[in-house]
Amino acid sequence: MSRSESRPFVLTLAAASLVLAGCGSSSSASASGAVQGSITVFAAASLTEALTTLGTNFQTAHPGTTITVNFGASSALATQITQGAPADVFASASATTMDQVVTAKAAASPKTFAENVMQIVVPSSNPAEITQLSDLAEPGVKVVLCQVEVPCGSTAAKVFTNAELTVKPVSQEADVKSTLSKVTLGEADAALVYVTDVRAANAKNTGKVMGIEIPAAVNASTSYPIAPLTSSKNPGLASAFVDYVLSPDGAAVLTAAGFARP
Repeated sequence: MSRSESRPFVLTLAAASLVLAGCGSSSSASASGAVQGSITVFAAASLTEALTTLGTNFQTAHPGTTITVNFGASSALATQITQGAPADVFASASATTMDQVVTAKAAASPKTFAENVMQIVVPSSNPAEITQLSDLAEPGVKVVLCQVEVPCGSTAAKVFTNAELTVKPVSQEADVKSTLSKVTLGEADAALVYVTDVRAANAKNTGKVMGIEIPAAVNASTSYPIAPLTSSKNPGLASAFVDYVLSPDGAAVLTAAGFARP
């Protein structure tokens, strides 16, 4: 089984008026009190599409700001934060990983901004003819899951516990995007990922994969908390961005991506 961590995907969202922004994570504010400067957001991989849109929208509304987003497994990001990695905001895919950061006094007062549920994803050709959750336990079916310490892995484990199923994956990946890619590339018959990731995959590659619903009685969900980090060098901008994610405009973007309201 693969136990390696994937390299985080870093996306920089640059505002049109970058000339007004400071370098790095420097703090600055205009005479009118408007937020300026730059921040780095550490965010769960499953937030890639939604948070990219939120970052772009925020920058449009606040010229002179730069939002750099580092996407990865929440568990790995939490470890990096507690070990002193420079960042300003943490958006996690589970309360457990956020609690690690809060316990280390690297963040305080996180707020939940979204929820997500699991879904089976298969190639559009569905070579293993999977139609329901129990099919994943059949001999010869190549199932890929997230590593159990990653939120998508622990949430998948809850699904199997609820359904009283034993599923032996052929590999366990570092985050939900790596898990999904195994199916997208035809290297696995199925995977358990978030419903939002199936939607995003089909938006990028129409017809590449197919989602199969999991009955609500056995499905499991995870919550997404967000908080500014206590080490932020631009706390004003960090707080403003968190407030935007929690705002009705932020919720509209998240709902469109398939996330549920908390």
